[in-house]
Amino acid sequence: MKQILLLLTLFVFFGALRVAAQTDTTKQAVTWDFSAQQGADGKPILVLHAKLLDGWRLYSTNMPDSLPNSRVALDSSIKSTISGIEEKGSVHDQKEPLFNNATTRSFTGDAQWFVHLQPSSADTKDLKGTVTFMAIYKDSVIGPLEVPFRYGHDASGALVAKSADLQESAGASNDLKKASIDLGNPVNACGGTGGDTKGLLNIFILGLLGGLVGLVMPCTFPMIPLTVSFFTKKSTSRSKGIANAFLYGFFIFLIYILISVPFYFLQGNNANILNTISTNIWLNLFFAAVFIAFALSFFGLFEITLPSRFSNSADSKANIGSVGGIFFMALTLAIVSFSCTGPILGSFVVSSLGPNGGAIQLTVVLAGFGFALGLPFALFALFPSWLQSLPRSGAWMNTIKIVFGFVELALALKYLSNSDLVAHWGLLKRETFFALWILISLALVLYLLGVIKFHHDPPPKKLGKVRIAAALLFLAFAVYLAPGLTNTPYANRALVSGFPPPLSYSLYGKTQDAGEVQANVVNDYNKALALAKKEHKPILIDFTGWACVNCRKMEENVWPKSGVKELISKDYILVSLYVDDRKQLPDDEQFTFTTSDGSKKAIRTIGDKFATLQSENFRNASQPLYVLISPDEKLLNKPVGYTPDPNTYAQWLQCGLQAFNKTTPR
Repeated sequence: MKQILLLLTLFVFFGALRVAAQTDTTKQAVTWDFSAQQGADGKPILVLHAKLLDGWRLYSTNMPDSLPNSRVALDSSIKSTISGIEEKGSVHDQKEPLFNNATTRSFTGDAQWFVHLQPSSADTKDLKGTVTFMAIYKDSVIGPLEVPFRYGHDASGALVAKSADLQESAGASNDLKKASIDLGNPVNACGGTGGDTKGLLNIFILGLLGGLVGLVMPCTFPMIPLTVSFFTKKSTSRSKGIANAFLYGFFIFLIYILISVPFYFLQGNNANILNTISTNIWLNLFFAAVFIAFALSFFGLFEITLPSRFSNSADSKANIGSVGGIFFMALTLAIVSFSCTGPILGSFVVSSLGPNGGAIQLTVVLAGFGFALGLPFALFALFPSWLQSLPRSGAWMNTIKIVFGFVELALALKYLSNSDLVAHWGLLKRETFFALWILISLALVLYLLGVIKFHHDPPPKKLGKVRIAAALLFLAFAVYLAPGLTNTPYANRALVSGFPPPLSYSLYGKTQDAGEVQANVVNDYNKALALAKKEHKPILIDFTGWACVNCRKMEENVWPKSGVKELISKDYILVSLYVDDRKQLPDDEQFTFTTSDGSKKAIRTIGDKFATLQSENFRNASQPLYVLISPDEKLLNKPVGYTPDPNTYAQWLQCGLQAFNKTTPR
């Protein structure tokens, strides 16, 4: 059980990278051809022809779900049904050591699967479906992965295979890449997304705070005096001891930065890949499960630990006499403290994969984390008398762990909400989210007051002032959240904007007007363009996302403010484009787009379309992003991102309006 959370955490770091690599490997290992023929009974037969590289085996469609298998399925919109599948090829029935020596059936070389259909007259369009398969090479299993297929009818009415790949569409591509938009030369030069420095500073401070929390955890805090004393006593001189301690602190800082390196390879040249990963429905569900597991770990049900061989290996190389030895001492600290810092680090990794995050953000937040952990060792070596002022280790550190266990539960709900919003399931409405957060806050209050008890953390004989103050703080937070359960103008809780679902995602249906600004058009850029031409107004493009925290903050805390709301409502056509919407586009609107770097991108969903529109024209992949254009698609001023100051945002809107009036006077 101690290793389960390690595996989950490693998945967070490398899972998406592995999926991408697996897909590329499979495309080379198994290739498919599709054709059709007519059966003796006159009914159509789909012929699925798989070609395998040497050494690979393709699993049969006749295998049970409990073992590796392949499947053929028609799209849910197809009324025809599959009456049977006939398999031909070099078949192998053998025991599989990877699956407890169960007997499996697989094919080598070439395999042909004849899919017999029971046709339906209700199918008037193309017949579509997927073959989902698994394959094995030695002891490496890949899949299940899907390959789509499509069949149409020729002039005689016979079924013929068609390309399932999306085709290039010059017209659709022109709809995404706007030749009239010149990002370097807007009509007015106001605005711009140059606020990244401040944003990175805030992220660094967040990491710093996380590192301070990790520092006072029971796995880390007691090591400060022990380690500092070791350096000062074992070194040949005080100056050498101080230098070694500073080097030790620097290596702690460096180790945490190195954790972010794999994400630069993951991001590659695709500006939207981390956004795509972060808004994946199943990955968000997985993140929620990870956070729940982190909470259970903090509650003491089990510990998240790295295998002992890692710490033993690092410790064996920790020789005080060398720079390498000091590095391995720092690595030993990072490994030994993982049971306390792992959940905090996991939280940062998951958050940095979000719609506004990326590899740089992850590096900055982990730099802050490592800095907060490493600096005390250097400072206490420089001023050893400070060690006397440190509080003694004790039960208070365990209390901090449990408090953060409740916090992890609250964070888990955020990722459950992301999946619910992106998939439009309607399961975790805004009021339900608030109710669960209130329950978690009240449970935390009861714990701090000694009513709820943990077997490894008995309540103190006497409640201290700090503990009572913390209980009152969380009680006040629960009271603050309570209006979020109501259908009143007070339902907008500004302090937590972005974390709960939006105001429109309510159990009450349409909520009472709390001052929010409604978009004129949602997920239809061309409709917004037509409306702007009709009403002779500029367009405010809101590149947003269902899982975007800062988008909700802007919508609930900036747009309703006086001076902003009037400008948007009266002078602009507001179109909200959701870059993480996973709803499929109609078949005739799906196509392949050639990006500015020459790569091919499949445009299958609403999110694909508008994420590409944003990145190709405005060289930005974060949300929110706000763009002002004229009805003839001229850029009025520089786009802006998250702008929490209403006055600044109003000035930007006013500047865009002036640019519009300058170029197209009424």
